[in-house]
Amino acid sequence: MQAIVLVGGEGTRLRPLTEAVPKPALPLVDRPFLAYMVEWLAGHGVSEVVLACGFMPDALRGALGEDEWAGTRIRYVVEPQPRGTAGAIRFAADQLGDELESRFLALNGDVLTDLDLGALLAAHARQGARATLGLHPVEDSSAYGLVSTGESGTVLEFLEKTGEPVPGEINAGMYVLERSVLELIPAGEEISIERDVFPRLVGDGLFGLRLDGYWMDIGTPERYLQASWDILEGRVETRVMPTAPGLWVGTGAQVAEGATVGPRAVVGPGCRVGAGAEVRDSVLLESCTVGGGASVRGSILSRGVEVGAGAQLDSAVVGRDERVPS
Repeated sequence: MQAIVLVGGEGTRLRPLTEAVPKPALPLVDRPFLAYMVEWLAGHGVSEVVLACGFMPDALRGALGEDEWAGTRIRYVVEPQPRGTAGAIRFAADQLGDELESRFLALNGDVLTDLDLGALLAAHARQGARATLGLHPVEDSSAYGLVSTGESGTVLEFLEKTGEPVPGEINAGMYVLERSVLELIPAGEEISIERDVFPRLVGDGLFGLRLDGYWMDIGTPERYLQASWDILEGRVETRVMPTAPGLWVGTGAQVAEGATVGPRAVVGPGCRVGAGAEVRDSVLLESCTVGGGASVRGSILSRGVEVGAGAQLDSAVVGRDERVPS
């Protein structure tokens, strides 16, 4: 089974964390964020992941490597310009040519999840579908579009974002597609699969399946922090081994005697936390320094940040190599 994963976005909602690194390559606890998706796909029998890249593709290559991850082959294709979600899928498919299987997966690359992909594939085959959407229930759909389905799973309607905090089933950004769907996507154009392709398939082989489990779009600092705690506290199935529940301390990190770290915290490789300092509900990426007596709460520090002795940070997002004065 092949999967095309869309990783071309710039991650603007996560800036300044994503100013020097694309969101899929951003560390999440102990590995690049995209590694979680590749490992999840590998666990469902995906043998090849094709990354449809746009923004900073070399950084993605550096994060995941050139050959494989978790036993799954990694291949990169780079769009010459943004082409939308459907256009990116078509471009990647064209690069694969005859190597593309007749049925494949397409996924948004900005989600942390452990949903049952096997159930989605089985439902697609059972229905003889052209496209099957993974749907996920939420209590507050104000930031998402809702998908209405019939009893057999036939998609009946797409409802755009209403801004109303009502419960419903949303498009989870994971699809099983037949190659025939590519015929609906003009080559070389900017096309959205959600707005331009799927509505054309309503009544013509488009199905949806509700998948219960963990699903998180980490596109904001608040969600990035919550995803970190969910990983460390076991609310989502991953391969991460916490240092303690809610805590991870990386290789070479130094925490001085008298410092307080946690109960929820990530202290990345090479970080230093000084005597009397406090790090709570926060993520320190690689090679950060927190001076003696400083307090960092509810914050994210990019690589190389230095927090001066006695400084106070609360709900802050600090860019790479910045200095926070005492």
